Amino acid sequence: MFMILMGTVVIAGIVGYISEKTGFTNNGIIQSIIICVGGAFLAYFVRIMFGFGSPGLNAIISSLGALIIVPTHWRSSVRDRRRR
Repeated sequence: MFMILMGTVVIAGIVGYISEKTGFTNNGIIQSIIICVGGAFLAYFVRIMFGFGSPGLNAIISSLGALIIVPTHWRSSVRDRRRR
């Protein structure tokens, strides 16, 4: 189980780095990796609780999902504060 967790973190880090280098996101390399690792941890613990899906595929999908959701949500909340 510990090796699956480490593999999840490594895959999430690679996804974050590649997404930043290809121009998919514009957050910065460290920020993208942190976002991806957070999403992958969440998916890992959900997988432990409910036991579905393969660990590698869950890490990739959750990392990309976190990269789409987190920066978009943060940017919209900053725009709302600037309008006030």
